[in-house]
Amino acid sequence: MKKQILDGNGAAAEAIRASNVEIVAMYPITPQSPLAEKLSLLISKGNMDSKCVCVESEHSAISYVIGAQLSGVRSTTATSSVGLALMHEVLGVAAGCHVPIVMPVVNRALVSPWSLWCDHQDTMCERDTGWIQVYAENAQEVYDLILCAYRIAEDKNVCLPFMVCMDGFYVSHTVQTVLTEDDDTVSNFVGRYEPNNLYLNIDDPMFINDLTSAEEYTEMRFQQRQNFENAKEVMADVFKAFNDTFDREYTLTEAYHCEESDAVLVCLGSACGTIKHMVGELRAEGKKVGLLKITSYRPFPSDEVKEKLKGIKNIGVIDRSSGLGASFGPLGLDVYQSVERDNELNIVKYIAGLGGRDISEATIRKMYNILLDDTHRNEQVWVDVREDALRLRIKK
Repeated sequence: MKKQILDGNGAAAEAIRASNVEIVAMYPITPQSPLAEKLSLLISKGNMDSKCVCVESEHSAISYVIGAQLSGVRSTTATSSVGLALMHEVLGVAAGCHVPIVMPVVNRALVSPWSLWCDHQDTMCERDTGWIQVYAENAQEVYDLILCAYRIAEDKNVCLPFMVCMDGFYVSHTVQTVLTEDDDTVSNFVGRYEPNNLYLNIDDPMFINDLTSAEEYTEMRFQQRQNFENAKEVMADVFKAFNDTFDREYTLTEAYHCEESDAVLVCLGSACGTIKHMVGELRAEGKKVGLLKITSYRPFPSDEVKEKLKGIKNIGVIDRSSGLGASFGPLGLDVYQSVERDNELNIVKYIAGLGGRDISEATIRKMYNILLDDTHRNEQVWVDVREDALRLRIKK
């Protein structure tokens, strides 16, 4: 083990390098570009035994990686925002063909208006495409979760592609001390890639991604559903093995001072670090508050959420995605469907942090106060929107 000063992009590159990835197909996009640059530099200097391929778009990148993995080569790409949106058509191919690609995604808002900054709309738009999704709080988690992701995705009972999501700039460009492991230990933990289910082999030919009739389509979707059910157990097992090997603990969800709390926020991503800080501040003031951090968004750990929020009467769910046209944001809907509901339960659905707006200490304090004061019971609250929102850029 050694300590390195890395940002989230650097942590991702280091984890990919140590995991014996042989093909890197990249198309840079802000704020993912430094990750593409770091990987290409590692390869050009001979520090990574891999081939770097510069493609003409994100659509081509994911297509290239699917072909490489089907032929038995561990491969990767990475993307963000509109780049992920351009991949949309091919994401379903990876999932439906059970290709266990591990892909870092640097979260950035979608258009319009144009933004280079963080929110979760890009990955939330892909939540039902058949990819596992986990969200990292910081650069250390980026490194660790990528190592776990290879072992989970490639398990013969899972065989699903895997997004490791990190908040653009908040995680991708913020440096911290990251504990990294020696290459032999990582290689032994991650294991060797061996394609299962579908593969390209001239000695054992098969049709892959062929036109399928209604006679079989539903059953093939059901197989993917079963893989997600298997993934929950496999993820728990891999997280335990990771802790046994590297002494760093991960779970599908993390309860932080939820016991006997009067109000709990539910969140994923980098904002969880600030919320933990504010939990300490508010508890010192005598307010019983807590945090439920969601690490695994797909598969969604409904049973764990239900158990860890049991008895909590005031729950605030933070969505960094607007969920336009719905009464809940994406995370809010999954939490609402998971908890035990009664007449006393108060679930406030917060929309915050869009387009890179900071989820600040003041915003978090406001969220807890709304829950504790019971001022917006069971409502959706755009908690950080400006008072003059409807007058902004109005044509007169």
